Amino acid sequence: MFSSCGFPCGRLRLAGRAAARRSPLLCPRTAASSAPPWLPLLGGAHRRLLALGGLSPSAAAAAAAGRGAARAAPCGSGAAGGGFRPSRVAVVVKTTRYEFEQQRYRYAGLSEEDLKQLLALKGSNYAGLLERHRIHTKNVEHIVDSLRNERIEVRLVKRREYNEETVRWADAVISAGGDGTMLLAASKVFDKFKPVIGINTDPERSEGHLCLPVRYTYSFPEALQKLYRGEFRWQWRQRIRLYLEGTGINPAPVDLHEQQLSQEQHSRAHINERFQDQGSDISGPHLLPVRALNEVFIGESLSSRENFKSCKPSFKFSLHRASYYEISVDDGPWEKQKSSGLNVCTGTGSKAWSYNINKVAHQAVEEILKMAKKHGSLNMPLNTELVQKVTNDYNDCLLYSPEEPKMFFSVREPIVNRVFSSSRQRGFSSKVCVRSRCWDACMVVDGGTSFEFNDGAIASILIDTEDSLCTVLLEE
Repeated sequence: MFSSCGFPCGRLRLAGRAAARRSPLLCPRTAASSAPPWLPLLGGAHRRLLALGGLSPSAAAAAAAGRGAARAAPCGSGAAGGGFRPSRVAVVVKTTRYEFEQQRYRYAGLSEEDLKQLLALKGSNYAGLLERHRIHTKNVEHIVDSLRNERIEVRLVKRREYNEETVRWADAVISAGGDGTMLLAASKVFDKFKPVIGINTDPERSEGHLCLPVRYTYSFPEALQKLYRGEFRWQWRQRIRLYLEGTGINPAPVDLHEQQLSQEQHSRAHINERFQDQGSDISGPHLLPVRALNEVFIGESLSSRENFKSCKPSFKFSLHRASYYEISVDDGPWEKQKSSGLNVCTGTGSKAWSYNINKVAHQAVEEILKMAKKHGSLNMPLNTELVQKVTNDYNDCLLYSPEEPKMFFSVREPIVNRVFSSSRQRGFSSKVCVRSRCWDACMVVDGGTSFEFNDGAIASILIDTEDSLCTVLLEE
């Protein structure tokens, strides 16, 4: 018996467990452990319970399941008055724009003055970048000093140094940066009982939706004391897992942040990964070694453009190619689509790219209401307050809780004609399957990790509560 995604029912679960065992990026503790059966039904009462009793997330979960804390591996020790007190913390620090520009040109042997002039030519403010770097550095020092003052062992790591060994070593992971740094910190944590906490180190320039409130940037000891006293609750942010199967698939990821790829390099990187991984030509399903906290995007890559030479020598212009694929939502029928790409997000990601894809503007709502009034379908006076209320109500419907185990898919700019359709341009789902008909496409996870996704590849996108990310909400 086959599912609508193209592989036998039951095979997906077995393949997922096998992939979890062989994946080099999965935390060994996660792969070996078995989660309590009540976790998929975790409700508010259970979550409040986890924030009490001076237990780590894993110990509290085990106790709530009636098995005692001894069986679960603790993430830290209990404080005298209840709460959570980690012994070892990994602090993942973002690379500032100033540092990036330094690293980018260091092989050219540029002096600081040369760098200053080069940035000026590009329209960048050297003094401004340096000031933001100093503010970030000062706030990182504040975090590290606060932890060490509490006799907590600290390991400070940059992007290139952050790996699975660091995650295993730590009782908790703190991201020191913005939302991008939080996504990076979360990307290597597969133990659902290991807390990841975000601190916004430059609140004036970074939104920090995934971070603690801004005031804790400057008073981090206060946040630590709340953790010790149990004045918080655990928040289990759901994440998306991905299975890849089909012909000629390549499950090797490309780190977009690390390589800062140009259009040509992006395509070349996928080709290089294919040759480096001779065992990648598998039919799957293969559980990919990443989990999406925000979203998964599928579409033709930036390098997927047709270049045409004009009459003039060395002059080219580009034509963007639409993404061609087939989609099945919740095991429904397959539908051929052409669009500028497909976005599938979590509750966490519903405030990010997905929201900006689907939100309506005040101007559009006003024009629609005027048309409705013109046709006699609206018998009420139009004013700014009504238009704003309708706009806000619609846009608020696009948001949902990070803890809800469901996804929201969005088809960007669908092409609809007698060949291609889009019966549902957006909506909630528990599973989305996509069969690629693209030539140079990518499946990008949280804007940082890319997988080749070309003709014949099939992706199964779903949420499993075992992949939840443990974060904290401090009491205010």
